[in-house]
Amino acid sequence: MQKQKFSRSRMLISGALVAGVMAVGGYAFTASNTVPASKAGDGTGTITGYEATSVHYGLNSTDPSKIDSVTFTLDATPAATSTIKAQLVNPSGTWYDCTNTDADVTCDTTVGTQATVTPANQLRVVIAD
Repeated sequence: MQKQKFSRSRMLISGALVAGVMAVGGYAFTASNTVPASKAGDGTGTITGYEATSVHYGLNSTDPSKIDSVTFTLDATPAATSTIKAQLVNPSGTWYDCTNTDADVTCDTTVGTQATVTPANQLRVVIAD
């Protein structure tokens, strides 16, 4: 009877040892996995426009039929990383790059196709924050 008790103890110890080794080995494999941080979400937000006031067209000093710049003031300051563009001819006029200092915006209309007074029929401003 003593012999059987020793074997049974030995089997239980061996089984526990094997289970422990498997648990540690399994943990080692899962511990080596890395997953980068990410973001996910869903939501809505209101898109509101800007109101432009104090619009001024800077005419070329030697040829006043040409527009050198357009300046205006917005009712709010766009984000620092905003893209601001202006178009003076609808529907397919040149889009001019604009820069801002706070809410004051200046668009250089001499780059690319120089803006001229005659076909100018709108001031369209697009601002993407």
